[in-house]
Amino acid sequence: MNRKPVAAILGALAGIVLLGTLTSCTGEPTELRKPKSTLFIGVDASGSFRSSGHYENALSFLAHYIYGHINGLGDLEKPQAMFVASMGGKRMREPKSFHPIHEFEGKEVSQIEAELKKWFPPTDTVTDFNPFFHEVARITKERNLVLIPVNVVIITDGVPDSSVSGIKAGARELYEKIDLKPLEYLSRNVTLRLAYVSPKVGEQWRTHVPRQRVRLWTVDADVMQGWKNQMQPGADIREQAKFWRWLRENVDFRIRANKG
Repeated sequence: MNRKPVAAILGALAGIVLLGTLTSCTGEPTELRKPKSTLFIGVDASGSFRSSGHYENALSFLAHYIYGHINGLGDLEKPQAMFVASMGGKRMREPKSFHPIHEFEGKEVSQIEAELKKWFPPTDTVTDFNPFFHEVARITKERNLVLIPVNVVIITDGVPDSSVSGIKAGARELYEKIDLKPLEYLSRNVTLRLAYVSPKVGEQWRTHVPRQRVRLWTVDADVMQGWKNQMQPGADIREQAKFWRWLRENVDFRIRANKG
């Protein structure tokens, strides 16, 4: 018997079996099912967000969010790169430091939360979105991250402040001046998520903030406040399947491209 054809057939079958182990039930290879991405996180450290009563809850949530993503728990995407910065300052257009993923790796949730509270005490006097978006674009381009999806998550009440006297914070014209142009063609897929906003503010962002390709998703503060109810008491953080599912379906929800 000629053993070469038999060996070739067995080799091909082995290859098919190996491919099957790397393929999900949807027929997509595991590597394709979990594409790499860049994650930018903005923290609203303004007094107004502190006064909303959501600041402590938000930083605790964010510590869990960061821990889950950098460890790829509950089918969360593990980012190729991650940066965390403040969303405002003592004055408008104030530059901020962007903390890289390396400052969070190897730390427990409690340690991450302690770092967030140290870096972002709620003492900023203004919430200024535009400088943050410009820095996101600069970092993405300089680090050559433009070929992979960019996810921007902001923990905020979503209310823009004004540098012009006579215009109140949250006025419609302030939403219209929020500049998403730096993000529009930054990557083939750019998603902006706002968590802890009110329903009214979320509607203001969806209606009055100019955008074309940027995908926008908002999560109401009342929904975000309940994230702790998804945690199973006494269970290890890595075993919190209910919480990770809630996070995927409410905060990391995949939305369709904006057609506007």
